[in-house]
Amino acid sequence: MAMTPPAGLIARLAGLFALAGGAVLLATALLSTASVVRRWLTSQPIPGDFELVSLGSGLAVMGFLAYGTLLRTNILVDSFTGWLPRGVTRAMDAVWMLVWCGVAAVIAERLLLGARETLRTGTTTMVLGLPTWWAIGLGAACFAATALAALYWAVRLLRGRG
Repeated sequence: MAMTPPAGLIARLAGLFALAGGAVLLATALLSTASVVRRWLTSQPIPGDFELVSLGSGLAVMGFLAYGTLLRTNILVDSFTGWLPRGVTRAMDAVWMLVWCGVAAVIAERLLLGARETLRTGTTTMVLGLPTWWAIGLGAACFAATALAALYWAVRLLRGRG
């Protein structure tokens, strides 16, 4: 059930992450294309292209999660619940949004811990030597925003406004 996103801080945050995710995905596609062309012309890829594409692709996907959750465009399987009264399906949706909120919050917390640890140890990528803590930290922020979006819907559904 896709819909217009609600207004407010969570919606602005989710929209910002989605736009950033789209920009990063476009940049990784352009980098990948440039690397293939360079490899074709010179037999040498752009150094570290796979590192940048890996980081960028992961961040792009995480950037879309909060917006997708806010719009409720996740995959729904209602084959077994389509016949139930709307109040029952709304309550079931609320429970699953709470579960998704919990999962996203745990992932955000674990990523935040991972970012702190990679900052402390100075972990870098293999070829370019880029620090990785910032990407992991951005992933934590994306999952935190996703948890907030899921919580928004859980509360809204439990209040009967879904």
